[in-house]
Amino acid sequence: MRLRTPLSTLTAGVIAGVATVVSLLPATAIASSGPSTAAKPSAAAASAAAPKPAGLATFGADSDRFAPPAAPLSSAQLSQAAMGEPVGAAAVQAPPQKKAGLAAAAAAAQSCTAADFTTRTGADLVAFVESSTTDCVSTLFDLTGTPAGGVFKQSQMLPVEAAFKSRAAAYTGDNANSILQLVLFLRAGYYVQSNNAGAVGSYDASLTAASKAGMDAFFAGTRWKDVTDVNGNILKQVLIFTDSANLQGSYLGVYKQVLTAYDNSYNAVPSMVSAVNAPLRYALWRGSWNPDFVKAVGADPSIATVLADFAINHQDLLGGPNAALDVNAGNDLSRMAGTSATVEAAVKPLVKRVIDASPIVGRTGPLYVGTAYQANQYDAANCSYYNVCNLPAKLIAAVLPNQLVCDNRTLQTQALSAAELAAVCTSLRGEDTFFHNLVKDNGPVPNQYDKTVTFGIFANKTDYTTYSWAIYGNSTDNGGQTVMDPTDPNNQAVTVMYQKSWNLNDTARVWNLNHEYTHYLDGIYDMKGNFGAQTSVPNIWWVEGVAEYESYTYRGATDTDAMTEAGKHTYKLSTIFQNTYGNSDSTRVYPWGYLAVRYMFEKHPADVQAMLARFRVGDYQGGYAVYNNVGTGYDADFDAWLTSCNAGACYAPGPTALFTTSVNGGTVSGTDKSVQTGAGQITAWNWTFGDGTSSNLRNPSHTYAVAGTYTVALTVTDNTGRIATTPTSVTVLTGGGPVTVPTCTEARTDAMGQNCSRPNRAATAGNSDYLYVYLPAGTTTLKVSTSGGTGTAFLYYNANTWASPTAFTASSTNPGSTQSITVTNPTAGYRYLSLYASTDFSGVTVSTQF
Repeated sequence: MRLRTPLSTLTAGVIAGVATVVSLLPATAIASSGPSTAAKPSAAAASAAAPKPAGLATFGADSDRFAPPAAPLSSAQLSQAAMGEPVGAAAVQAPPQKKAGLAAAAAAAQSCTAADFTTRTGADLVAFVESSTTDCVSTLFDLTGTPAGGVFKQSQMLPVEAAFKSRAAAYTGDNANSILQLVLFLRAGYYVQSNNAGAVGSYDASLTAASKAGMDAFFAGTRWKDVTDVNGNILKQVLIFTDSANLQGSYLGVYKQVLTAYDNSYNAVPSMVSAVNAPLRYALWRGSWNPDFVKAVGADPSIATVLADFAINHQDLLGGPNAALDVNAGNDLSRMAGTSATVEAAVKPLVKRVIDASPIVGRTGPLYVGTAYQANQYDAANCSYYNVCNLPAKLIAAVLPNQLVCDNRTLQTQALSAAELAAVCTSLRGEDTFFHNLVKDNGPVPNQYDKTVTFGIFANKTDYTTYSWAIYGNSTDNGGQTVMDPTDPNNQAVTVMYQKSWNLNDTARVWNLNHEYTHYLDGIYDMKGNFGAQTSVPNIWWVEGVAEYESYTYRGATDTDAMTEAGKHTYKLSTIFQNTYGNSDSTRVYPWGYLAVRYMFEKHPADVQAMLARFRVGDYQGGYAVYNNVGTGYDADFDAWLTSCNAGACYAPGPTALFTTSVNGGTVSGTDKSVQTGAGQITAWNWTFGDGTSSNLRNPSHTYAVAGTYTVALTVTDNTGRIATTPTSVTVLTGGGPVTVPTCTEARTDAMGQNCSRPNRAATAGNSDYLYVYLPAGTTTLKVSTSGGTGTAFLYYNANTWASPTAFTASSTNPGSTQSITVTNPTAGYRYLSLYASTDFSGVTVSTQF
């Protein structure tokens, strides 16, 4: 199965691929297309173009699924996208939309609506904020319009600021006095006001002074320096608050203390790592648009030396989970260089020092690219000094040396041989003919530009993530993306992707080659206008469905995910016709889009042609009416068609690789279930196990040397030479011991994920440590296990509400901290876990595998 992009990531990918871009950048920046070629801006100009304060950022899971096609990102978006977050970093976030449990229980005891805050003032408001859960306060970041004004007008902010100052002066390194709720409320106020100034009203100097007084009180103490999990969460929010209030220039000394105090011992406390990243990702980057910050750096540029030393001295982080810290330090440093002549004089040699110490290729690549990009963008007049002029060309020469012009396509590739380049060219030429026969177009849509397209093909996901954004302007938290604006005569369409070693379904192992090329062809021959116009109606069933359908059908491959979904009968066709990126998760977008498009081509081709006739002249409402007016008329027939599809009608001719796996300790066993459709028979099996080993047995077993999560892929070949490949992921034990899996990447520290762990869980006797996990459709087995640490922690599971010793459907209550629960055939959705402290426990690791 291909991995599917989580909804949060999918939605973000429409405009940036990084969720925080939307919350930090002004609308003017988002609307911009293409990098600026201007020299460094003046302080006033930089301030006018300042990104907005940070919202309650969510970090979408990185995926190997393609992102939606999009217009080119602006240079501001790309700069912000380069500012990463440590893997597994802790953050306070709003709860998942469907999550029950603690937040729901709290809501039952205390209401959490905008009216609850607008109807309270002064001390009453402060008391309500302090008694609210952080989940409740976090929801305020989403307020707009009249509710936003009622909650966050300045008269509401001032008493909370006063309370924050009082609590900050007595800060003891924990949240005993609810300081976290107060700072979250204040951060939310600055964020909401910046995006809804008309509704909220202005904030004046009195609020700024109150904010500064509170922060001064916080940093006057010593407990903010505690290297603990609870302090890390609070410190991060206060450091971001310095940025939200545009007081970055007042806290250069604090930022220097935070950065110089960091060493690798912090890595055992993820929230502290995230706190160290807060000034790097927010204040020191966004501050460069603030004239007061620029003046402060000009008066004391030692912060630049701290950043340069951090970037060079912590290169050991590169390639690891905390690499973002090192990369962000370089980004901040080079962003400063273009802020003023005074700052530039001090910073220029430091930027060059970091660039010169960071080779373009290899482990230091991310640091080089980030530092060079910011310098080339914001201090362009000195690009020759830095040796970064025309940076995209420089990166292409270093990273993508193998090239071929294939008609109107230019292939720029990292590792493709001459034979592979020729094979890709042949595949794309054949797809042209297939596409035109499928959609029956009459040539390019008039006045659509982008008649040529550049392919950027990287050797692996790591290099794609490192280099692609700076070369092609695309988001990289995905498995490929097509970036184009056919209405701009100066735009160059690009489609970017990478190879996978096991992937024999795509030519030259290029992941999503034909899917992405379909997006390009669809944008030239079927859909008039730019991406915004093309998606102005609910037509994602077509945009993504036709790319999926063409990719599988052209390659003669079976969409096994779609066949599985067909058997579930989850959606009506009339529902899929209303798909948008905002209302659909990736399962509804991709396999169900495939099913809808395939059904319409097979059963109602005249409707497809009528729809495309309107799309090709830019009449998207008219095209939408073609299928919307069908209403529910095709639903019954579609449902019957799904049954036949699942029963075998959707198998492609030839072989389809299917298999199951079972795990016992460090050993995985594969059982072939492959299907041959039509003439021929499967005669060869090849398994790859993700650790460099393979087997040609039909039903092999393989023992891994190291515990972890691996990609197992089966390729089958029939007696006519046709092949099919299907992958899955497995998590294995070594010697029967506990699973060693990566730290979960969800920003919420109570969120589990697929094949990941949360270390250092703790609770005192009689209390519970609560967690949750989202299970995607098709999950067959969930295994939850705990290990390590001290004390006795019982493990509980509940499918519907928060798990506890009195509310559970599965449990493990062995003495000590080693527990295990296996749940078979769970349904999709949020599921709930808890570790109950029979005695005090600490240092326990909890893992989920599915």
